[in-house]
Parts: sequence; C-alpha cells; structure tokens
Amino acid sequence: MTRVLSEVSVARSIGWGTPQWLAILRIGLGLWWLQSFNHKDKKAWFQRGSGIAWAKSVADKHKWGVVKTGFAKVVEPRPKMMAYVVVFSELAIGLGITFGFLTPVALAGGLLLNILYFFLMIHDWAEQGQNSMMALISIVCILAEANQTWSIDHLLHILGG
Repeated sequence: MTRVLSEVSVARSIGWGTPQWLAILRIGLGLWWLQSFNHKDKKAWFQRGSGIAWAKSVADKHKWGVVKTGFAKVVEPRPKMMAYVVVFSELAIGLGITFGFLTPVALAGGLLLNILYFFLMIHDWAEQGQNSMMALISIVCILAEANQTWSIDHLLHILGG
C-alpha cells in the first residue's frame, strides 16, 4: 500500500491530474490501434487477400449463424475492398485517437470495430481479452471526454475539445 501511495504522490508532484491521465489512456489506446495496423502484412492483405481469407475461415465455422450470414453477404463478395476498409480503418482510428483529432468519432469507430472483432472471434479468449480491454478504454475515453487534454480537438476547439 505504501508503494501505491508513493506512486500517486509522484504523479501529483509532476502536476498531472485526471485530464492528463485520461489523455495518456487515450494515447495508449491510439498507439495500440496503430500497432494493429503496423503489424499487418499489407502485401498479403491487399494482393493475396490473406486477412479476409482468414476471417472467412473463422466465420465459416462460427457457432452463430448471423456471423456466417453477415460475413457471406457483406464481406465475402468484396474481399479486396474490405481488406482496405479494415486496414485503413485501424490506421485512421489509431491516428485520430493518438493525436486527438475528431476523437469521439475515432473512439466510436474503434469501439464498433472492437465489437465486430469480438463477435467474429467469440471462441478465441486471447482476442476476447484484447477487444474487451480496447472497448472498455474506448467507453471510458468517450464518457470522460478524454479529448480535453493534449489533443488537436482541444487546440482547435472542436467536438468539445
């Protein structure tokens, strides 16, 4: 307990309060999205369609019919376009959240993508943990207006920043 209290006093001694810690949480989430974008093999996703092919294999054996049907109707007919949508959505979300530009929009988009990933990967506990944490951080950042500090929104006085 003493260690925790000393860490809190260190945080206070540098003059940071709730808005700064929320900004750090927001920036960390944005960097997480950027890493998700960065680790993808873009050549494989765009030229060979590996990402969408992998997602199809998951959807085909999914235990919920709505996931199979939804994937077959929305994603499967347009694999190349959907590969670009997924990859560049992660980039846009990551940039928006990290730099705090149109932050509520980026956070809502990230939350939506996490929910979609969550339902697609319902059987994979590792993915569930990651998507649950990212979704929870998104909700906290939206409700606490984490774009109030260290953000382009705040500098430009847009979207409540």
